[in-house]
Amino acid sequence: MNVTVTESQLNLVLDRLDLVRLEILRLRAMLLPEDELSAEEAKELEEARKEIAEGSGVALEDLIKELG
Repeated sequence: MNVTVTESQLNLVLDRLDLVRLEILRLRAMLLPEDELSAEEAKELEEARKEIAEGSGVALEDLIKELG
């Protein structure tokens, strides 16, 4: 299957991709914390990532019971 596009169509697609990239960067900046993590928070985050990598988890039902 061959698809032919003109240079102007290609430029339009590339411009749209740039806009998408910019929007993703804006959203990322909004969602990421602005403050640096404390040493304790960084340690907790690393431990959580290790647990996720090991496949550890909590059943939803258990979490609901614990949190009420």
